[in-house]
Amino acid sequence: MAEFLEKVETSQFKEELSKRYVSYALSTIMSRSLPDVRDGLKPVHRRLLYAMHQLNLNPASAYKKCARVVGDVIGKYHPHGDTAIYETLVRLAQDFTVRYPLIDGQGNFGSIDGDNAAAMRYTESKLTSIAMLMLENIEQSAVIFKPTYDFQEEEPVVLPAAFPNLLANGSEGIAVGMATSIPPHNLDELCAAIQLLIEKPESIIEDLLTIIKGPDFPTGGVIIDSEADIANAYKIGKGCFRIRAIWEKEIMKSGLYQIIIKELPYQVVKSKLIEKIDNLIDNKRLPLIATIRDESSSDIRIVIEPKSRTIDENILMESLFKLTELESRFNMNMNVVNKDLIPGMMNLKEVLVAFIDHREEVILNLARFKLDKINARLEILAGLLIAYLNLDQVIEIIRYDDEPKEKLIATFKLTEVQAESILNMRLRSLRKLEEIEIKKESDGLVRDKVVAEQLIGSESRRMKQIHLELEEVKKKYGQKTEIGARRTKFEIVKDIGVISIDAFIPKEPATVVISSLGWARFVKGHVSDASSIKYKEGDSEKYVIKTLTTSSIVAFTKLGKFYTIPVSGLSKSKGDGEHLRILIDLDQNDEILSMFEYDEKDKFLLVSSKGKGFIVEASAVCAQTRSGKMVMNLAADAVAKFCIKLKEDDDHLAIIGTNRKFLVFSLEEIPLMKRGQGVTLQKYKNAEVSDLRPFALATGVGFKHTGSSDRIITNLKLWIAKRGAVGKLPPAGFPRNNQF
Repeated sequence: MAEFLEKVETSQFKEELSKRYVSYALSTIMSRSLPDVRDGLKPVHRRLLYAMHQLNLNPASAYKKCARVVGDVIGKYHPHGDTAIYETLVRLAQDFTVRYPLIDGQGNFGSIDGDNAAAMRYTESKLTSIAMLMLENIEQSAVIFKPTYDFQEEEPVVLPAAFPNLLANGSEGIAVGMATSIPPHNLDELCAAIQLLIEKPESIIEDLLTIIKGPDFPTGGVIIDSEADIANAYKIGKGCFRIRAIWEKEIMKSGLYQIIIKELPYQVVKSKLIEKIDNLIDNKRLPLIATIRDESSSDIRIVIEPKSRTIDENILMESLFKLTELESRFNMNMNVVNKDLIPGMMNLKEVLVAFIDHREEVILNLARFKLDKINARLEILAGLLIAYLNLDQVIEIIRYDDEPKEKLIATFKLTEVQAESILNMRLRSLRKLEEIEIKKESDGLVRDKVVAEQLIGSESRRMKQIHLELEEVKKKYGQKTEIGARRTKFEIVKDIGVISIDAFIPKEPATVVISSLGWARFVKGHVSDASSIKYKEGDSEKYVIKTLTTSSIVAFTKLGKFYTIPVSGLSKSKGDGEHLRILIDLDQNDEILSMFEYDEKDKFLLVSSKGKGFIVEASAVCAQTRSGKMVMNLAADAVAKFCIKLKEDDDHLAIIGTNRKFLVFSLEEIPLMKRGQGVTLQKYKNAEVSDLRPFALATGVGFKHTGSSDRIITNLKLWIAKRGAVGKLPPAGFPRNNQF
């Protein structure tokens, strides 16, 4: 036991945990999530393509079952789940996901509607012609190989990649502490930009962007960002692209028209989009639209019918762009692993230069491989020429000598390789031993040797070689080909201002009714007698707000969130209406503190239970989604307690804590903020805010006197101090519950 105790090493648990987490993070970054800048692939993609290449699944061969491919990948190269590998295979075969598919799939490989692919036992696949460019000359030592996980096979560290796959097909992944999101681009433009860099290495990103206009998504669409925004994204390797669907107006009989959606933004699932638009129509969030239907076949055709022929189609589409994924965003984040296996952010030029460096290294490797083969063959040919010139003597040595190899080496001063090649030569090959043929082959090899040596010794020749390779890629996949033609267009969309859909809703008086149990509805007209409003048994009035059908209601909750509820979206039936938790995504632990009619001119005073607060403008609290907008950040042990609409003449605040300390200070000391915790309004010790009241100092502050009568105090000098003071005991007669 003592021997074992001597070998025990003491270590801090925190340090050991940190070491293991770093190891895990690096493993995730290197082996799963971030692509290699050279071939644009993650390990699973690379192993999948290489396994298919080993199975001879080239474009000219027959398809093989995907289950066979997945089995080979798992068994030889990638010992992970079959589902993940098959999903990778499926993605590389989907022409609506990958700009230049690397796998040719046969069978059900899913659809743009979000349908899943069939099981791998039913589908078949092989490599596409462009995938063969990724693997070109891989058997000729073009790249470095490493042992597989079980040391039974070898796999490439990186593929030769004769085209810039990283930018052509893009990549997405989430690692530990970093993520990558690279959009696909047009291959013709990428090749032309790389050729420009080869010709003029000093070219800057602005020069490259005269060729590369921006992303080129497989599903088309139109990018509506300005050239300056696009350029800025490529300069730093990080940015956002706004993509809109492509649509057209189709005129029908009697002056009617319908909108035809022809192309969708990248990664938008068609079925979910239609379902969402249908729900918005039902919930009266899209009052301009009558119906939507899907008439798609092999091409996208979504038909939207307006409610009236008089509705402007541009206004109708703007409402759709604002509320649906017909306008979506693609966040670009060019986090990649470089040739030294170090992850990091790269800009456009750095990515293209990394590809050029990789291709130069591949060309060098191929030239060295070819040179070695040529030298080996020249050595053999020299030996064969000696054998030809001394054929009878060679035959005699082979026939009668016990050690022919050593005898040949000694007699003709041959190398072991030359002697071995002569001995291994078949008899039928003797007729080919002609001096002219040997010299002819030798001369050809010498010329090839000179070319290989020039490639090895001259950077300019290697650059020329890359330039020629890219020219061939452009011929096969250029703008004039079906697959190479640019699909995504560019358009600068002028902001036509905030389109008020409310303009198409009848502007009528309405009264919003919110019950104590949270049931919401509105009734037409302004209800003069709130007691006439009926509630279900056990329920009662909480808020009755006189407003208009075109207005909205803002609600503030104890967790510091604001929600916006359009009046037109409320039920106007005579029943109980809809519950607030159906209209907004209110947390189970949250509850509404205040509700007001929205007016962009209003200002609100927000105060937490710990006495911190700030003033916020109404325009800053308007939430665009059901999930609301977090405006007040709260400490762990605090909740929001007050949201008070300020009047124009309010200039001071009276506040009292549960410790019965009363304080008055100017509202000018409270900052105007858009979001945050705010500042300390009153200092407490073992207490919190009880009540407060904004008021005009000239008219004084009122409170309910102990004797149930109202009292107004105008002389407040005793309690006026700076914000954040402790305060003093309240005026005589102030209620014992510390409430105004």
